[in-house]
Order: sequence, then C-alpha cells, then structure tokens
Amino acid sequence: MAAAAWHTFPMRNLIAVAFVEPVAEGLEFPRDDWPLHLTLLKFDVAKFDVGKFDVVEPRQESGAEPEPGTPPAPGDPLAERIATLMADTVAAALGCRVSVDGEAGFGRAGSIPVNLIEPSEQLQLLHNELVRIVEQLPGRISTPTYTLEGYRPHVSHHGAKRLQQGDTFALDRIALVDMAPDGGHATRRILKLWTGAPA
Repeated sequence: MAAAAWHTFPMRNLIAVAFVEPVAEGLEFPRDDWPLHLTLLKFDVAKFDVGKFDVVEPRQESGAEPEPGTPPAPGDPLAERIATLMADTVAAALGCRVSVDGEAGFGRAGSIPVNLIEPSEQLQLLHNELVRIVEQLPGRISTPTYTLEGYRPHVSHHGAKRLQQGDTFALDRIALVDMAPDGGHATRRILKLWTGAPA
C-alpha cells in the first residue's frame, strides 16, 4: 500500500464487517446505532481511476477463474471494483461459525464494552486476505496496529444489544460499508452485502 503521501488525496472511508443482525444492501443507519457486527478490516482508499488500476486477484486454489462481483450500487465504480476484488475471499468464508468469548474493554481507558471472539483459523485467514487485497490499493489501513498478528476480533455492545459468552454465529452477512456516504459522517451505508447459508 502506498505510503503516507496518500493522505493529501480525497479518501473513501470504508470498512469490511460481518453483521450478526439481519441487514440489507443499501441500508443506511446512524453512526452511533450500528447493527451488531464483527469488524474485519477498516481502511481508507484514495479515489483512483478503476479502469487504469490493476490489482492481483486473490489466489484461486481450484485454478478456476474468479466470477466477477456484482455492483454494490449503481454509479459507484470504486466501491464496485473493491467489492469485486474481495468477492472470492469473502465467498470462501461465508457460513463459517465463530464462538463468542468473554467481555473486554476497548478504546480509551477501556470504555467501550465488547465481547471477544474466540480464535478461529478461518476468521484469521479472511482478515489476512482482506489485508492483502487492501494493501495493493492506493490508500491506507486505518488501524495497522490491530491487523494481522494484532487482530483482535470482537463484537461491540450497542446499548442493550450484545452477545453472550458461549454464543455462536455464522459469518453469513459479510459487508462492505461506507463510513461517510456522500461525504457525510453522520450515517453509514452498506455498499455490498454477501450472504450465505451457515455451513
């Protein structure tokens, strides 16, 4: 991924998450009222000419050509390109189950209550592959300290909404979310939603 010089360019603030609650593609919600979700990777991407920027596609173990992803929204070629690059990596993870661990406090002075997610080889592989894809884009990973070996999967509590230790859930609602749709930071919008039945 390009160095810090990219901070002078217009950036799209995006995040890949796995929703625990039912959601729909195109859903827009207040920034402080997220549906319960597991963060996979938060990143910023410089606005680039998608027709001229080439990225190595995710590895294909079967040797088959990747199927093109479907557009996340009409008229958003940058998000469409990113969703296409992520499509096969996400498809390989859809349906895998993860288990909820105990509580912890994240953020400044541990003020954000979360439930940790138990270590999972499939979840870590999904995260690592998303990092690999994003590192090839012109932009930056927003929280590099919390990626790869530093990744701590968790689901934050939102008011009364929370998970319990011992719960399990499937990664069957993986999404690409715009953190500042149309340039505004008051809401979040689901650009692309991949769904799949639990394994």
